[in-house]
Amino acid sequence: MSGPPETGTGGAPGAAGTGGDPRAERTRDRLRRALLDECRKRPLAGVSVAGLVRRAGLGRATFYLHYPDLDALAVDACAEIVRDAVEALHAWRGVPDPAAPPASLTDFFTGVVPHAALYRALLREGGGGPLGDLLHRELRERSRRERELVGAAAPDLVASAVAAAFTGLLADWLHGSVDSGPEDMAARVWRLLLALHTTPLGPPPRTTPPE
Repeated sequence: MSGPPETGTGGAPGAAGTGGDPRAERTRDRLRRALLDECRKRPLAGVSVAGLVRRAGLGRATFYLHYPDLDALAVDACAEIVRDAVEALHAWRGVPDPAAPPASLTDFFTGVVPHAALYRALLREGGGGPLGDLLHRELRERSRRERELVGAAAPDLVASAVAAAFTGLLADWLHGSVDSGPEDMAARVWRLLLALHTTPLGPPPRTTPPE
């Protein structure tokens, strides 16, 4: 949770590799926007490929050229939330203040609300699901790298704890198990994650074996 923000990773697994073809990226962008528009009106389970491509003005074959199914498109459409979350948790300089979460973290929780129904379909309670898996993996890797850069203890252990805590908290908040507004949630999550990062994790004390 230190150091300058970095650019997030690319699209989610499931999107066809197109070698950065701008035409293919424009097509995927149309499909992503069409899905988000559809999910403002109905849950993901109620979206059909036929309705989606009709909204996007594309053919059904074009959809399957880029995505194997709607879940893969949905994860790709939601990949921005993963990038935003990773950056929000690392967008600070100097010594972190437990009482002042980064503004980007508050913005993140506020920005999640309009698409909460779609995120709930992909991020199950406890942090499972395709979006949860992606978020956990990206957060764990970024946190591990950051701790290694500053020589902090137990980078693998803390990175896993941070990723699991944030992903699970976000999921439970989206599903209503955690009752907090976006600003309050950002402040509470910030303090919890700082506690994980600052917990002493040096070598365990040596004990003298009994004689």
